[in-house]
Amino acid sequence: MIGAVEAGGTKFICAIGDESGRLCSEERIATTEPPATLAAMLASLQRQSAAHGKITSVGVGAFGPVELDRTSAHFGYILRTPKPGWCMIDLAGTLGREFSCPVGFDTDVNAAAIAEHRWGAARDVDDVIYVTVGTGIGGGALVAGSPVHGLLHPEIGHVLPRRHPADRDFVGVCPFHGDCLEGLASGPAIIARSGASLDQLDPHHPQWDIQADYLGQLCMTLVLTTSPRRIVLGGGVMSQTRLLPKIRERMKHWLHGYVDRAQVLVGLDQFIVSPALGAQAGILGALALGIDAASRPHSACIGAA
Repeated sequence: MIGAVEAGGTKFICAIGDESGRLCSEERIATTEPPATLAAMLASLQRQSAAHGKITSVGVGAFGPVELDRTSAHFGYILRTPKPGWCMIDLAGTLGREFSCPVGFDTDVNAAAIAEHRWGAARDVDDVIYVTVGTGIGGGALVAGSPVHGLLHPEIGHVLPRRHPADRDFVGVCPFHGDCLEGLASGPAIIARSGASLDQLDPHHPQWDIQADYLGQLCMTLVLTTSPRRIVLGGGVMSQTRLLPKIRERMKHWLHGYVDRAQVLVGLDQFIVSPALGAQAGILGALALGIDAASRPHSACIGAA
């Protein structure tokens, strides 16, 4: 049995599954103060393990920024996050010590990208970016089938787009950058600008064009920097499916024909897509991380004697 945790800013999803990618059970707990949340996470996995079998490894996809360098003393920690109280929380180590097993750890969006590549909308490509647009904006990238880490990990929600002509005065909501992409196009930004979430706005409200333009700029930037073969757009904001065609057209507009590939000229409905796994992408990605961690020796276990 493989434990899986999708650690989000508003809720933790804790599940148990098997090596085929099948989830046997899952539970949701609210993200509150770290001690209470971590205790509830461990209790949830213990309950599910008692029902389904001993956990042999755990995978975690977490909100961030997080430390992914396995040589670092802080591997598995949540780093300097805007989430109050969660800076320098040892998430992976807490699980490793409790279950004395290997722990696979990555960002929640890298995990979702892995799941969509393994079981979902990107099964036929090895270079894919998964973007979630919701409470924040994050992106995970796979190149040649492997997640991109590098210096830290991709933080594409904090790139700086050009301001839309109808959006010159909005200061943005990002506590670090103000009017970065997350500050202008996340769910809270939409509400701060227009007074309502996107699904509550009239289809002709200017917010739709503003949102599509910013996300189209993001897709253009991703094409030019990481050259993916597919971009998967998920998250709560992207549940408004009428937004997707608008984003495709705005990406095409911003590229101005510079990339001479059919996929971004005439095949956009296969290039920018919705997640095939829907809201399950994150927890299935965590399960995939746990499956991969199971192949590591016991000595790789965080906190092992």
